[in-house]
Amino acid sequence: MAATGRRDSSAEQAGLFSSVSHYGSTESSGEHDCPTNSNGSNHNKPNIPTPAAGHWVSANQEEEDMRRKLKYFFMSPCDKYHAKGRKPFKLVLQLLKIVIVTAQLTVFGISNQVAVTFKEENTMTFKNLFLKEYDPSSDDSFAVYTQKDVYDHMFYTIEKYLTLPETTVGRYAYVYNAGVNGSALSLCQQYYKKGQIDPANDTFNIDPLVVTDCIGVNPLSVPQTQLTSSYKNFTLKFHKLINVTIQFQLKAINIQTIINNEIPDCYTFHITIVMDNQAHSGKVKIWLENKAMIRECKDPSVSGHAESYARVAFDVAVALVCLLSLILCGRSLLRGVMLQQEFVRYFKESLDRKVCWTDRLEFINGWYILLIISDIFTITGSFIKIGIESKTISSYDICGILLGTSTLLVWVGVIRYLTFFQKYNILIITLRAAFPNVIRFCCCVAVIYLGYCFCGWIVLGPYHVKFRSLSMVSECLFSLINGDDMFVTFSEMQESSTLVWVFSQLYLYTFISLFIYMVLSLFIALITGAYETIKHQTQESIHITDLHAFIAECTDAPTSGKFRGVETSPCSFFCCCDRTTTYEDVLLVN
Repeated sequence: MAATGRRDSSAEQAGLFSSVSHYGSTESSGEHDCPTNSNGSNHNKPNIPTPAAGHWVSANQEEEDMRRKLKYFFMSPCDKYHAKGRKPFKLVLQLLKIVIVTAQLTVFGISNQVAVTFKEENTMTFKNLFLKEYDPSSDDSFAVYTQKDVYDHMFYTIEKYLTLPETTVGRYAYVYNAGVNGSALSLCQQYYKKGQIDPANDTFNIDPLVVTDCIGVNPLSVPQTQLTSSYKNFTLKFHKLINVTIQFQLKAINIQTIINNEIPDCYTFHITIVMDNQAHSGKVKIWLENKAMIRECKDPSVSGHAESYARVAFDVAVALVCLLSLILCGRSLLRGVMLQQEFVRYFKESLDRKVCWTDRLEFINGWYILLIISDIFTITGSFIKIGIESKTISSYDICGILLGTSTLLVWVGVIRYLTFFQKYNILIITLRAAFPNVIRFCCCVAVIYLGYCFCGWIVLGPYHVKFRSLSMVSECLFSLINGDDMFVTFSEMQESSTLVWVFSQLYLYTFISLFIYMVLSLFIALITGAYETIKHQTQESIHITDLHAFIAECTDAPTSGKFRGVETSPCSFFCCCDRTTTYEDVLLVN
């Protein structure tokens, strides 16, 4: 009785450490959520498989056909070639897709970098042109503090705009009829409809309705139009002022794209200069915003350059290859589902058994799902890239995200082919074994982490620049977990409030001690424990489920010729030569 209890206890402990099945790898333990075939309650059913006896009872031709069909389904591309002479088209296609998708991303990355650099350089140019006494080092804290300075900066911006062709090094053009009253520049102020503030008597009377007052300004080269008033007579209502905005548009052409053998892009910059007085703290913050619109130039002409559709043709070719990959992977998933239903129906009708969900999921290849997602992203990104190159759209960011993510997934998909070799399979097995425990552990840790984020944001936000917003708090705490900027985080804490300073020390010391010395160590221990468990299980007897045991009875090697009618050459350019593979060698990680 005691011995039985010890066996049950050790079996339960083994089940706790083996949280996921490792189908097809001889390095795995084979522990599954579904019952194994070592259950002694099956002795009343004569046609139920009993691995203890080493074979399946009452095997017939139908069972042998089903075993061969299942074994062939789970073979590697190389073994499928030996079994039926089927060429590894998907393998070759995926290798080709890796090359062309990476090349496409590289070409797009160069073009995107040129576009982003052109916009950033123009933004810096506009700040130096239109902001008085602009200092790049004080970009975030650029502000004025007197009414005279506000007027000076406002008039300085307008005067620089009016004399732009004579002062700037770049080639810019005005955009007319873009402002109020058909003007090129709009000068606006927003203020409360009614605002009477008397700090001496501690009284105020404010109507929160916001009123916008604007005038238009045109360049000197344009005949004067009937504007409301001159910008020199524009009076600001400082006692109830919210902000002052100056908006205008400029055109430019990015000719450096010729270096990359591309037609130059035509840009329209929407520039907004804001003088923010919303806080009414005596500090008027000033910043410049620049939004760029890209469109096709009219009648482009580059000497010695003929219009080429090579890039468009390449993008179309990439989309077609990914479409073919999408169809093949979708077909494989569909075949897996159909074979799963056939296997479930056979077990129910012939053996009066139910197939557990762990075995059913073996037929759904997660790598194919990953490749399908990658193909969808690549096809979508390719058409967006074609639109960008034809200058009909300018969604560089969306295209970059789609192509970048698809390339990442394509390269990750290479791991699937490495899992055919046991020496490289250990990474996938370890991640798969540790994943459930890691997710549960992260859910528990996330609760504590979020608590620290909210606490730091509310308490330390007014006194520390790294805790100004919730996202900044999360970034700061994550950096602390990785040992980054520890001293800077401590030293930048303002000591204006002794109580808050003491609280900040307790807050930072407890967080660092808890997450670095305990949470991070436990997280690493989970991964290490899963690896050690897998390593020890390879030295123990392998326990297999119903699906594994059913297929294991088929001892026919791929080169036996029983999977096809006519034997073909055992050597292929894409596969190994003269290699006899047993079932244990071809089991895959799904």
